Amino acid sequence: MYVHCFSHQLQLVVVAVAKSIMAVKDFFSYVSMIVNTTGASCKRKDQLLMLEHKKLVKELNDEVRMSGRGQNQETSLARPGDTRWGSHYFTLLRLCSMWPSVEKVLEHVRDDTTSSDIRSSARGLLGKMNSYEFVFVMHLMTYLLGITNELSFSLQKKDQNIVQAMSMIDTMKVQLHDFRMTGWEMILQGVNRFCEVNAIPLIHMEDTITRPGYKRQSITNDHYYRVEIFNEVVDLTIQEQNTRFSEASTNLLRCMACLDPRNNFSQFNIDQLMRFTTLYPEDFGPGDYLLFPQLLLDFIINVHFVHCFFR
Repeated sequence: MYVHCFSHQLQLVVVAVAKSIMAVKDFFSYVSMIVNTTGASCKRKDQLLMLEHKKLVKELNDEVRMSGRGQNQETSLARPGDTRWGSHYFTLLRLCSMWPSVEKVLEHVRDDTTSSDIRSSARGLLGKMNSYEFVFVMHLMTYLLGITNELSFSLQKKDQNIVQAMSMIDTMKVQLHDFRMTGWEMILQGVNRFCEVNAIPLIHMEDTITRPGYKRQSITNDHYYRVEIFNEVVDLTIQEQNTRFSEASTNLLRCMACLDPRNNFSQFNIDQLMRFTTLYPEDFGPGDYLLFPQLLLDFIINVHFVHCFFR
């Protein structure tokens, strides 16, 4: 038995969600196109920075934003990495905060570029940014990526031990389950507030729409956004978490943690260590199972004796 790197497994969870659900897959494709278009030349990058600088100065003058050491530094719309999904999280955060400036850059591209293909692409991206679905998926994925990103950084700490890591994984699972039960209203309020601030048309959840596809079924907006996006994304995230952080891997790691020598083997637990005999039945026979408790007890006694002798 073996266990993959926890941080890598978290990355695989998000990758599975992004590839399996069409609304999320399309969303990240459009985000990449937006980042690439706004950063395609030095002129566009400078224009984006200038717009952000003007917005910052106005907010400081209006006392909407506070000034201070290390605050309000220049930023850019970073290009997300293909394999590091933490970078996607920061890209979405910056897209949210730089939304008006990004729109203005795309409008300049649409109006001033000589290439008809680039103008058409910019027009399409502006249309996507002004759609309720784009904003909804952005808020939902920002929240989920925020959970996994914070945990990923914690799991990569060199001083992180197995017991703490398993506790953090369990906490994240509980957090996801709670979000599944109570997070809909929170996401919906955040999306509606963002749309109102940025003049994006709101929708009525009770209105009927036609589902894309060959069946052309009629469903309500509430069903589409709550069931086919929110529930499906969160359920798949929970499912992937349970699969990649399985009970077998959890038991193995908790048994290994009992051999941690720190704090004079404070995590030593004979009952937990005895579970190795069930995890590796081909390596342990019935006689070993009977002898091991006493052997383990002798081991820890000798460890404590040596520790006290050399203190």
